[in-house]
Amino acid sequence: MRVIYKIFVPISLVVLSVFTIYYIYLGPVAKDNAIVTFVVPQNKESFNLYESLYNQKLIKNKKSFMILYDFFSKSLDVKSGGYELSGSMSSWEIIKAINDKPDLLWVNILYCPRKEQVGEKLASVLGWDNTKLSEWNELYKNTDYYEGVFYPDTYLIPVNEPVADVAKRFIHNFESKFLPYKNQYLEKNVKWTTGIKIASLIAREAAGKEDSKLISGIIWNRLNQDMRLQIDATMQYTLGKNENGSWWGSISLAEKQSDSPYNSYKHEGLPPTPICSPNIDFIEAALNPDATECIFYLHDSNKQIHCAKTYEEHLLNIKYYL
Repeated sequence: MRVIYKIFVPISLVVLSVFTIYYIYLGPVAKDNAIVTFVVPQNKESFNLYESLYNQKLIKNKKSFMILYDFFSKSLDVKSGGYELSGSMSSWEIIKAINDKPDLLWVNILYCPRKEQVGEKLASVLGWDNTKLSEWNELYKNTDYYEGVFYPDTYLIPVNEPVADVAKRFIHNFESKFLPYKNQYLEKNVKWTTGIKIASLIAREAAGKEDSKLISGIIWNRLNQDMRLQIDATMQYTLGKNENGSWWGSISLAEKQSDSPYNSYKHEGLPPTPICSPNIDFIEAALNPDATECIFYLHDSNKQIHCAKTYEEHLLNIKYYL
């Protein structure tokens, strides 16, 4: 018994020492279970995992965590996204969590997308089924928020967030971006909904930011002269997705006879809703158009814009540039 006791005591001391060291350097930082969203950026080139975890008070010791993590590094890979962690987690628990699937995922919404395009991207990234995608497409129907307010930007979205809450996330971002311009629209006696409609047309017609204010001036000229806008992009919106999977394809002459309220060749004024969600560049362009006498325009093969004051001048531009 004495021999067993003599062996047991040192082993117990070793185990206790190891546990104590582990707790001191790799144990939980706090007893608080409050959730902290730990973000791994999309571009991880300059991202320091250990520094970030330490700065957010999720680990006790950077070097100790690094040694533990590097020991398993051959089989571990932290993906970009957000992870719900807490200070009550040990370093090993954190390592397991950040090498599992992210709790939040990055979603990049580009240029001026229509609502269905945003929904498709969300479904692809977040794993929505057709039921959730249909719910998205029906949100805010027959309201001012149905289209045009799903601001193109980079979002970090919880995987399990309800569809309606995801939409609110987009709208809150739009409202924060639009806020500095709200009073300017009021001062010019232009409804915000009108501004977003015009901005969406500019976004889909402009070759870039450079000619957006000129196109804005031409659109305003046509509206003020009660002319039909005759903008192809409104017809593209009516057609929806093409057979090749594109939402923004070409249109035929026959389609310009459609009775759709979005047919700006047949109906005067603006379409019932925006045709996409424009960014601030185009929202500002709608508010501050260039002063121009032009009412026609086209882009040549180099995407350079050419405008005309009369239809005769426009025909000459077509002959010369196209």
